[in-house]
Amino acid sequence: VIPPPVIHIESYSEDSISFSLKMTTNIKVSGYVVNIYWTFDTHRQEKRTLIIEGEKSIQKVANLTAQTPYEISAWAKTELGDSPLSFAHVVTTGTRPASPSLKAKAINQTAVECSWTGPRNVVYGIFYATSFLELYRSPHNTTTASHNMTVIVQRDEQYLFLV
Repeated sequence: VIPPPVIHIESYSEDSISFSLKMTTNIKVSGYVVNIYWTFDTHRQEKRTLIIEGEKSIQKVANLTAQTPYEISAWAKTELGDSPLSFAHVVTTGTRPASPSLKAKAINQTAVECSWTGPRNVVYGIFYATSFLELYRSPHNTTTASHNMTVIVQRDEQYLFLV
């Protein structure tokens, strides 16, 4: 039986997490697959996937959000097949940024101008959909470092927007 890898949180800050991966077996490891999950505004679960080649064990994930719970899951790719999943949880330090204040205004039947307030030098995600279910499961989305963006939508539909 292939054991799951051990995930050890080495350190964390307000915008990064460093962790190590190791196997407690002599089975040759060819790499790891790591998923990092977090929930955005209780509406949307986000994920970042890392493919790590070889037995390299220490990783640093940056560009994270302060005071946010993250779940790390990992499995090892070995000469005998994939290992079971293992999990680790960590909450980044610092103060979580205030939610932006969004205004959305239709320009015409297919364009909506979105503008919001918030800190500079960060990346914003704009999520939009025609229902709450779609907004949660599979919204349209884009990112920008600006405080406004024109979004192209389908005509004759009502949209929900989240930034």
